[in-house]
Amino acid sequence: MNGGAGRMLVVGLTGGIGSGKSTVAAMFGQLGAVVIDADRVAHDLHAPGQPLFQAIVSAFGHGIEDDEGRVDRRKLGAIVFGDAKARATLEEILHPAIIAECERRIQHAAASWATVCLLDAALLIESGRHARFDKMILVEASEAVQLERLMTRMGIGRDEAMQRIRSQMPSEEKRRHAHFVIENSGGLEETAHQVGAVWEQLRVHSS
Repeated sequence: MNGGAGRMLVVGLTGGIGSGKSTVAAMFGQLGAVVIDADRVAHDLHAPGQPLFQAIVSAFGHGIEDDEGRVDRRKLGAIVFGDAKARATLEEILHPAIIAECERRIQHAAASWATVCLLDAALLIESGRHARFDKMILVEASEAVQLERLMTRMGIGRDEAMQRIRSQMPSEEKRRHAHFVIENSGGLEETAHQVGAVWEQLRVHSS
């Protein structure tokens, strides 16, 4: 534990779709980081009865609801990944609320005497939010691995998976803003070794 709440290191973790950043975030959590999952925050904020739920349905129609009346993320994803204007509309709805809630959770972690607080979020660099963090970690995987993971995880075809990958900022561009890069195309043991090495450096910076 560190000596004061003000010395907590705030770290951003990002990576392209299918890079496996959630797996990497979980590894940091096991090592002792307080992990905030922006995707989970978004899920909580657009649950039925929450203000963002009605905003999303108003923008995209009741067709994006599942059988239980919740936002069907696959249906919504199919719309926004193929339409830049639709994606921008969704981001305008979600981002301010997600940012505010993530900041609230970061401050809660600081008040709890955490040493390292890690925010796992997909668009930290694209949105310009990377400058807010003390350190940035980029998780990478080869395009072939990303493709395989997406097709398996989401049950989508090759063309749709490739469209989602190509709609994002190239990893080479993201590298310019990263303090650490974790290559996550191989096995879990290899990834865990890299995570451990980065964790040791983060602990030095937070001491």
